[in-house]
Amino acid sequence: MSAQPTVIILASGRGERFTASGGQGSKLAALMNGKTVLQWTLDAVKATGLPWHVEDAGHPGMGDSIAAAVRATPQSNGWLILPADLPLISPQTILAVADALAQGAQAAYPLYAGERGHPVGFTAEAGLELQNLKGNRGAAGILSARSAIEIIVNDVGCITDIDTLEQLDHAQTLMNQRLN
Repeated sequence: MSAQPTVIILASGRGERFTASGGQGSKLAALMNGKTVLQWTLDAVKATGLPWHVEDAGHPGMGDSIAAAVRATPQSNGWLILPADLPLISPQTILAVADALAQGAQAAYPLYAGERGHPVGFTAEAGLELQNLKGNRGAAGILSARSAIEIIVNDVGCITDIDTLEQLDHAQTLMNQRLN
């Protein structure tokens, strides 16, 4: 049994809102400063040193994707569920959620400016419930049934997801401000 939770990177979505907004191809393959959205997210996850798993098998809904990823990582001591379209996520935010689980929280998530962000963390005790998820609904029901800890963060990246071309442009602007 791993002492650390596994970061589940959800990359199974079809990105229909992105193409409907005028985006070309997959939103995860869209470039930001020479790297794809997915690569930025992966780089942040890799910087944490935590184990990780990319779930990109093309499941019908977010619940199905989470369930498949949890089944694929049975040795994990919990899971941090992170959509792949969060290229500005800070490694420190990911580690803060993992640390909350290590400190005894059943579930945890970051909160930025009053808005719930990602990743959402669950201990191994939630494994069976997570494995049974189906459809488009994610793990919100499981989160609300547990004593989840809110972690106040100063990381706009935990809420800056890419669903449209406009959101990609906004994320690019934020990234450029961060790099300057």
